[in-house]
Amino acid sequence: MQLKNTLLRTLYFTLIGCTIVSCSEQPKQESKQKPIANQENTGKFPYIIPKEKPNFKLSAAIERTYNNYKTARPDSNELYTQFKYTELKGFDYNGNDGTISRRDPSKVIFENGKYYVWYTHRDTKTAPVGGKNAHLSTDEIPSADWDLADIFYATSKDGFTWKEEGVAVPRPPKPEVGWRSVTTTDILKWKGKYYLYYQGFSEASGKSGGDNCPVAVSYADSPDGPWTAANKIVIPNGNEGEWDQYSIHDPYPLVHNGKIYLYYKSDFDRNPNLSRMHGLAIADNPLGPFKKHPLNPIMNSGHETTLFPFKEGVAALAIRDGVEHNTIQYAKDWVNFEIASVVTLMPNAGGPFIPDAFTNTTNGRGITWGISHFTNAAGNYKKNHGILARFDCDLSLDVHDEQMKKSYINYNPEFHYKHGLSKEQKKRIDEENKKLIE
Repeated sequence: MQLKNTLLRTLYFTLIGCTIVSCSEQPKQESKQKPIANQENTGKFPYIIPKEKPNFKLSAAIERTYNNYKTARPDSNELYTQFKYTELKGFDYNGNDGTISRRDPSKVIFENGKYYVWYTHRDTKTAPVGGKNAHLSTDEIPSADWDLADIFYATSKDGFTWKEEGVAVPRPPKPEVGWRSVTTTDILKWKGKYYLYYQGFSEASGKSGGDNCPVAVSYADSPDGPWTAANKIVIPNGNEGEWDQYSIHDPYPLVHNGKIYLYYKSDFDRNPNLSRMHGLAIADNPLGPFKKHPLNPIMNSGHETTLFPFKEGVAALAIRDGVEHNTIQYAKDWVNFEIASVVTLMPNAGGPFIPDAFTNTTNGRGITWGISHFTNAAGNYKKNHGILARFDCDLSLDVHDEQMKKSYINYNPEFHYKHGLSKEQKKRIDEENKKLIE
């Protein structure tokens, strides 16, 4: 009996011991199995995308992920964002009949305890007749939405409700530059003074092979004016045969390296899908002389100029036109731009609020909001006019808004149906179907 009890106790403790050993060894066995996400140099792309480029052969698409963009993930890319829009309060458009237009806003600045923005303002007896009908325009009837325009400005305490303060730069008397129209302005603050650069039209838009509108400038001691016109062309059109021979649009000044870097756009090539690229002119003095960069054009895409200091370089929105449209680009040297992200619903003619636009910063913080425009706001070119709107985004090193970093937005069916087939396209499809049936 004693022997039996001894054997039972021995068997019991042996089983307990085995169980303890088994339990203690189990975690060791699991620790030897590396999670797929942490696999390196196996030649197999991991389940969780690595922050750093893997050290094995990759497809062309995955190479681009690491070589062409700021980060491998949109939600961690400081130069990726969604854009949100808000209707502004304080502006009247005369029932949207096309006689009043506000468009092409400047950068927003903060002075005297409030925000300031400048923009193209047209108030005419009729809506524009259109560039193709420019021969029908008169001293009172505009050809284009920006014809017979002056530069106005508005102020705001919150960026949503604005007070229109009135004209800042009126059309000068003929034959001075801009006598027909002054448009598409932008602001520079330099050594305590303020400068407005703008396009000066000397004929109705649409009458020549390209809009004749070199860059002019006015200056003031206060953002409220009064503004004094320099009565000179500060950035002339290019020579005959050059890409910017006809027009220099959207002058956009920033301060870098102790100089004024003025970016601009030109219409050329007569191809509506490719006809706009960007140039750069640099000066030591706001009144010039400006020297055009030898690498111009320095951007191959973008309908308007929207740029802001970012880290040691400059970022730009390539909006609407060109082979790289709908991208945000970055140039560490302020000249050679590369794609940083691909985005949607970009702001047209965006004028962002950039606190460090004129500080000569080497550590640009980015942007979170600004003013843009919607053209043909009535959806009817017989009432063609532009309206101003607010856009918000997260292109800032100091903000991380997860909602702005989403890479997918679900647009309802009605949104898509608004982009339907034209009459000509439907006719072509009907003819194709008839040929098949026959």
